[in-house]
Amino acid sequence: MRLAPFRILLGLFCLLVAVWLVMPTLVIIPMSFNEKKSLAFPPSGFSWQWYANFFTNPDWLSSFFNSLRVAGLVAVAATLIGTLASLGLSRMKHAGAGLLRAILITPMIVPGVVLAIGIYAVYLDYQLVGTTTGFVIAHTMLAIPFVIIAVSASLEVFDVRLETAAASLGADRFTTFRTVTLPLIAPGILSGLLFAFVTSFDEIIVALFITSPYLKTLPVQIFTSITRDADPTVTAVGTIIFIATTLIISAGLIISSKSTRS
Repeated sequence: MRLAPFRILLGLFCLLVAVWLVMPTLVIIPMSFNEKKSLAFPPSGFSWQWYANFFTNPDWLSSFFNSLRVAGLVAVAATLIGTLASLGLSRMKHAGAGLLRAILITPMIVPGVVLAIGIYAVYLDYQLVGTTTGFVIAHTMLAIPFVIIAVSASLEVFDVRLETAAASLGADRFTTFRTVTLPLIAPGILSGLLFAFVTSFDEIIVALFITSPYLKTLPVQIFTSITRDADPTVTAVGTIIFIATTLIISAGLIISSKSTRS
């Protein structure tokens, strides 16, 4: 009973922090229905024109589909590489495993501008600036750490004795992985795939360095629009991205939570 007031205060504090973090983002939602061509808040009037502009303007649509294409390829590549890396790290028993893990998650720690400058310098030599291949390689590097963390969390609670039991019954390594290991770590893999997709779809710093007039992702188009003419369409796009990203990340967290409880 003595802990009840403390828990109430802790809950209120957490709620206050959540509101403080989310409120600036929520401001764009009413702004996206502004009747005037203005980014002022509070908005005046009500209109769907900025959403209509997003779905009819070829620049916005092309950048949106570019982001979808790149993010889809990145999600597949990062999930494959990150899952294999996680499996390898989980089998390593010597001290080098910790160092290798730290190296693999370095893209999460190094400032984005530093990475962007290095990637841009390398891409100039190999003519990868402004190409789909260049975007996929760069974003895959940024997304792999998220996959490793998600899959490693599933492997931490994975009982390796199940693999031993399968092998004792005559299953080879591939059959054991396909029928035992893969189904049990699938929630972590799916969670990593979702986070990889979101990481690529929302990435802006590296994209600004390697973009070209012929290939722009949606975040780059948003940046260009807001710095050039303050187009309120960015608020409609921001609202769509916010809702979609929230749903995807929430799905990933729910999947990871269920996997951990299992």
